[in-house]
Amino acid sequence: MKTTFRKNYSSTDALEIREAPIPQPQENEVLVKVKATTVNRTDEGVLLGKPFIFRFFVGFPKPRLSTTGTDFSGVVVDKGSDVSNFKIGDEVYGFLDTGLGTHAEYVCVAADKPIFRKPDTISHEAAAASLEGAHYAYFFLERVKIKPGDRVLVNGATGAIGNAAIQLLLHRGAKVTFTYPTDSYEKVKYLPAERMIDYLKEDFTEQSELFDFVFDAVGKSSFGACKHLLKPGGIYISSELGPNGENIPLSIMGLFKKGKRVVFPFPGSPKVSIPAIRELIEQGQYAPLIDRVYALDDIGEAFDYMLTGQKRGNVVVTTNF
Repeated sequence: MKTTFRKNYSSTDALEIREAPIPQPQENEVLVKVKATTVNRTDEGVLLGKPFIFRFFVGFPKPRLSTTGTDFSGVVVDKGSDVSNFKIGDEVYGFLDTGLGTHAEYVCVAADKPIFRKPDTISHEAAAASLEGAHYAYFFLERVKIKPGDRVLVNGATGAIGNAAIQLLLHRGAKVTFTYPTDSYEKVKYLPAERMIDYLKEDFTEQSELFDFVFDAVGKSSFGACKHLLKPGGIYISSELGPNGENIPLSIMGLFKKGKRVVFPFPGSPKVSIPAIRELIEQGQYAPLIDRVYALDDIGEAFDYMLTGQKRGNVVVTTNF
């Protein structure tokens, strides 16, 4: 089978496509024929080992897995003797932010990991694109209390996290304003927002409207730049650590004072988020945004594109099927 390979944390220059034997499942594992996966911001951390603290979760001093990849959608083709919750032929999908080695044609996954039956209503490409970004968006919102009618600004409607967050917010009855780039209007115009701000033409931080929440889903702004946009008691959340890693200490400080504050959205288990998103998919109330689709042989190119920071949705990678 084809699989990615690297020895150390590195750039895409050192990421190889190699031939390897198809793995054999242990007693508690299923063997999945991978149909689709993604190259996402968590994969960036798995590949580069940045930020450095990430290495304590995915392997220190070297990566725990030589194969990259955190999510997948595919078909169970074999299973261990102790597996009773899946059968051969099941279409499944899953995600683990510490890495699963899913940038490969086959992968063994323990049956007690965050692996679930794929919704019948969507393709493998869409299923893979419904995992990482939606997982983080879900916990963005779980860390605060969103009420119907709350006014929310989302910076980054074309990111995997931001687009998912907007859909979840709308489902919860929030009034959403979001930012987007000029070339992606057609990708986001269907979202029933209160206002859409083309950030290439207008600085979203210079508007006069006030919000209950500001979600910086691309991590390119800061609490200082957005604080004046918040109502009294308003909350700022970012998908990144912020300038000089300020968002964690600011969130701790916010526990001891009233007023405008930062909440840092430490994510919980995909075993909680993915079933919740899956239910919305089956109800026709959630659909992932997909930017580009690459073949596994071109995964280096997919990584390079993702690393530009210019992707407009999920970057999907497919195997030969």
